[in-house]
Amino acid sequence: MPESLRTWFSQPLETVAIWWRLERHDGVTLGFTSHDRDLAFEGLVHRTAPGMVPSAIRRTDDFEADSAEVAGALSHDSIREADLAAGRFDGGSIAMGLVDWDTLERVTLYAGTIGTVGHEGSGFSAELRSVKDLLARQIVPRTAPTCRAEFCAEGCTLSANGFTHQASLAAISADGASVQVTGGPAAALLAFGTLRWIDGPEAGLTRRIETIEGSWLMLDRTTATGVALGTRIELREGCDHTLETCATRFDNAANFQGEPFLPGNDLLTRYPAAQA
Repeated sequence: MPESLRTWFSQPLETVAIWWRLERHDGVTLGFTSHDRDLAFEGLVHRTAPGMVPSAIRRTDDFEADSAEVAGALSHDSIREADLAAGRFDGGSIAMGLVDWDTLERVTLYAGTIGTVGHEGSGFSAELRSVKDLLARQIVPRTAPTCRAEFCAEGCTLSANGFTHQASLAAISADGASVQVTGGPAAALLAFGTLRWIDGPEAGLTRRIETIEGSWLMLDRTTATGVALGTRIELREGCDHTLETCATRFDNAANFQGEPFLPGNDLLTRYPAAQA
């Protein structure tokens, strides 16, 4: 059923409820409604969650980003604290609107993405970013000595298949911030790459490899307790986005998306060297 064009709340009494939909990057989609029973539409069962109440939804007709605040939106039983802390909801998409619980007519009031999820008191809070935030992106890229293209993405032209490897977990540091793996390429090739968990409690999560210390891979988030040695993982090699690496390691300098020889701002403050 397409979205309704009706005028909502035009009558003293209406069969209207609020719905939410959260879509995570790992493919999990959750739906909720303020009605006292579950509602199924658009191929998803929206579970009853009467405690999830929007406190403010603001829509504008200009380029200013819309905003939304929802009290209790992260308190449903299906939204586990471990998943929030692990970042499973970070960067996911969110939509909310009105639905007639009798006819299932509906309208979307807000759509956007979930920003960083953090602690707030005894619970969690999430920054919501509307789709209008895309209008704030820079259309003309700024010059930089390093490559602007994401490794193995648009502009880079390299195929991710050639730099993706299967491996297994060999060791975890005491603080959970770094791991060792068995299989895959040399550790030095994984700097600035990614590690994706295939099995175990972290399955589906992707971690950025910040740096390499010997054979240890330093991750951007700590690994959850309960991850067993031998857990399967997928490793993606990384790139430091310099012209030297692009040319010598990948033979891809023709597609380098940077300006390594462009003089910097300090050119205006340089003094001429005295002649001998």
